[in-house]
Amino acid sequence: MTEQEVLKASGRRTRRSFLVAAAGAAGGYGFYRWLDRAPGLEGIPRPLRKTFEFDEAVARGVFDERGLAPTYSLKHATELKINGNFGLKQKIELDSFRLQMVGVEGADKLPQYVKDVTAWEYKYAEDTAKELGENVKTRPKAAGAAPAPAPAAGAPAAPDRSAMPPEFQKAFAAIDKENDGKPQRGQEEAGESDSTLDPGTPGLLLTMDDVLKMPRHEMVTQFKCIEGWSQIVQWGGVRLGDLLTAYPPARNADGSLPKYVYMETPNGDYYTGYEMAECHHPQSLLVTEMSGKPITQEHGAPMRLHMPIKYGYKQIKRIGLIAYTDDRPDDYWTKLGYDWYAGL
Repeated sequence: MTEQEVLKASGRRTRRSFLVAAAGAAGGYGFYRWLDRAPGLEGIPRPLRKTFEFDEAVARGVFDERGLAPTYSLKHATELKINGNFGLKQKIELDSFRLQMVGVEGADKLPQYVKDVTAWEYKYAEDTAKELGENVKTRPKAAGAAPAPAPAAGAPAAPDRSAMPPEFQKAFAAIDKENDGKPQRGQEEAGESDSTLDPGTPGLLLTMDDVLKMPRHEMVTQFKCIEGWSQIVQWGGVRLGDLLTAYPPARNADGSLPKYVYMETPNGDYYTGYEMAECHHPQSLLVTEMSGKPITQEHGAPMRLHMPIKYGYKQIKRIGLIAYTDDRPDDYWTKLGYDWYAGL
């Protein structure tokens, strides 16, 4: 082949390469624009949410809730680091703690029954100036902002609204007055749960003694955070499934059982939802001890969830409510763009 023929063939191939590259770039940009402008669904574009749901279907098909998470020798266990204080920024007075349970079969026949579980008032330590733990996301304070007023004794600290526009401050002041000084719900980033209880909801108020009547279990399993770290931890407590068996759900009108379990912290700032099978998994534990010691307030005292088949953001701390429901419950991090299923 002559030099002229080589140059001619090279030119054709170069033009073809540029055309293919341009088409690829245009296609990629078009896909990005389509994805970026897609309608939102639970905090993220709909196509990404649908991808989450596809991944969930694959995980269910392969693993379901049958598998057990690996267990480890006690010598590998470490102290779990504190990560996130959503829903437990103030120290709760443990004597005031009650576990609300809603949707229990024959609840009105039990001694723990009350006509309105939402009327129960949790009490908090007077020293609320320092928040427990820390969150990954924090909202910066405005320069020169006036300090928030001190909370009343035993009440949770009021949120700092000094940087808000005056009309918002006025609106929140009206809400505070309407609530008669009770803590507002949903003060964290994701806002109030759509699954939270309506005032006047009947149910049970269980003490920790009621919970600790269940058989005690201990295990050493891995806590996995979606941020990319994990730790092997020694856990102690009672199986969630044992509690749900002792206080089973009431059947629906058609005789079926509710499909889901909803949980939230006292005053409803953090909340999570689960399918019933996950809650009856033998490794789903209501944790009252870590590393052989009672759990601290920073880790969710008096009781938190460990569910090693799920990522850490599903392992709610300081559980204040367990409710049975047939509607898929709201979930804090799902509203901020994460996966509802959160399976490993």
